[in-house]
Amino acid sequence: MILSGLDPSGGAGIQADIQAITALGCHPLPVLTCLTVQDTRNVYDACAVDAELIRKQLDCVAADAPIHAIKTGALGNADVVKVLVEFLGKHPNIPVVTDPVIKAAGGGDLADESLIRAMKELLFSRADMITPNGIELALLGGSDDPAEAAHSLIAAGCQSVLATGGHGEGPQITNTLYTRDVDPLYWHIERVGGEYHGTGCTLAASIAAGRAQGLSPRAAISQAQNFVNHAILNALEVGRGQPVPDRGIPWEQ
Repeated sequence: MILSGLDPSGGAGIQADIQAITALGCHPLPVLTCLTVQDTRNVYDACAVDAELIRKQLDCVAADAPIHAIKTGALGNADVVKVLVEFLGKHPNIPVVTDPVIKAAGGGDLADESLIRAMKELLFSRADMITPNGIELALLGGSDDPAEAAHSLIAAGCQSVLATGGHGEGPQITNTLYTRDVDPLYWHIERVGGEYHGTGCTLAASIAAGRAQGLSPRAAISQAQNFVNHAILNALEVGRGQPVPDRGIPWEQ
């Protein structure tokens, strides 16, 4: 199941999630959380979907179809987080991968202070993994040092933090998994060009697909990273901003 926002450029958000999850052999159950004014360059405005409507959608779909994993992206507002957390309380054994979407790559806001607080206080402890980029990790963890920020979040209740490196610099992208009792684990791939529109969504959705298929968190990350790398190598020039990873191109492990 996906809870994410609509990107009318088709590069990020729920479309990216649906494409990635489908490409990896799973069936997406998409629940739209917010509408955005967005292109491949930035986010300019956003409006949350009514939380009670989302509550009805979650209960309706869960009564009909098995849910093997949940992926969250932009959540719209704090009320949506509260509805989701109530739902998770009724379904405690479903793996949850949370992409804590706060800002677009162009700098546009996708979360206000009340939404950030609700994610930190209510949602993160329910998630198996959160997948912040460098900017989000520093904001959420209160430190510019990734390890310090990640362990601050873990101390506050997060089970694991995958610090993604797509917004960094250097010849390699390094994604780092922090957990409570194990030394950090690192995944490295070659950095291709600059930044791409929707890579964070694609990575988190791909991890959720792996978890739905019964993969361990580590195996799901490895599969997801390979998929994202393949999509980036075949990126599309959709608009005048960032290229969009091609999640529809045939892919095999």
